[in-house]
Amino acid sequence: MSTEQIRRPIVEPKVLPPCLFCNLQEMESRTLLNMEYWFMILDGFPVNEGHALIILKRHHPDIFNLSQEEWTELADMIECAKDYLNQEFHPDGYNLGINCGETAGQTIPHLHVHLIPRYKGDVENPRGGIRNFKKALVAYE
Repeated sequence: MSTEQIRRPIVEPKVLPPCLFCNLQEMESRTLLNMEYWFMILDGFPVNEGHALIILKRHHPDIFNLSQEEWTELADMIECAKDYLNQEFHPDGYNLGINCGETAGQTIPHLHVHLIPRYKGDVENPRGGIRNFKKALVAYE
């Protein structure tokens, strides 16, 4: 049998693009707060002034299956991030959000928590907060 007869098309394996949040050199230059498991940067596509991302240092896709140490430090990081944003931006409130999976809107499959400062008048009617991201199944009264 000749090599011509057994040639098959080469199928390239699907290569995922490098993870933005795992690019430690770029992330280090943007880091405003740093802990053992987490760091904080300002979002490059902010919803509001001061929109921050709290990012897990190890590559992990979502909030599920974190270690107890990571959970504990996340709570501390959220408090520190809030203090930082209060001092720098003086917001009137916050939304805290985590997108888990593409269907939920996650575009970077590396755990990150959105801490979004809110300001009086930034939306016409803030009642219901994150409940307003899509049409409700039942009325929120």
